[in-house]
Amino acid sequence: MILGIIPARGGSKTIPKKNVKGIAGKPLIAWTIEAAKKSRFLDRFIVSTEDEEIAAIAKKYGAQVLDRPKKLASDSATTLSVMQDVLAKIPADIVVLLQCTSPVREKGLIDKCIQTFIDKKTDSLATGFICNLYEWGSYDNTPRQKLKGWFHDDGNVYVLKGENILKGDLWGKKREQYIIGREQNFEIDDEFDFWLNEQILKHGKSIV
Repeated sequence: MILGIIPARGGSKTIPKKNVKGIAGKPLIAWTIEAAKKSRFLDRFIVSTEDEEIAAIAKKYGAQVLDRPKKLASDSATTLSVMQDVLAKIPADIVVLLQCTSPVREKGLIDKCIQTFIDKKTDSLATGFICNLYEWGSYDNTPRQKLKGWFHDDGNVYVLKGENILKGDLWGKKREQYIIGREQNFEIDDEFDFWLNEQILKHGKSIV
């Protein structure tokens, strides 16, 4: 089974109630739910939350909600532990992690990632971009355009093996990079990120 997991806890401090805050006409979490609903490859997807308001809004937009233990909703709880909790209740061969903080996804992105994961027979796949930013003083006078760069996972889509997650091995040995358009790379961590994503959702093309 291919299972989509949307983690959404209610304790955001930087942006209070971030996951249900309105953005471009609907709650933030709704953008990810609607993207998951349009996937042809997901057999099932759930929202993992401990928050009643998030659960209610998720259900309103057509998502199944799985209650998350309070201990997995703290600042110290990891995404890995949340996925392990879900898999203990809903076994799956492939897990697609979809984070609310990346609301901008081009049409078909989730399925393209899943198909690539299967075709490449990889242990994990992550969306992202080639970053040419380095710590000041760590490179010489090489022009930025000539720096090799490195792959940065942007948090938009992850495709993972269920068995590896249960073992605590998040990425596995064989990892696949899936580069996506820049407008899809911006995660929401603060108010500026929120504003920026809203502009992209309002004016962007080919999104859900």
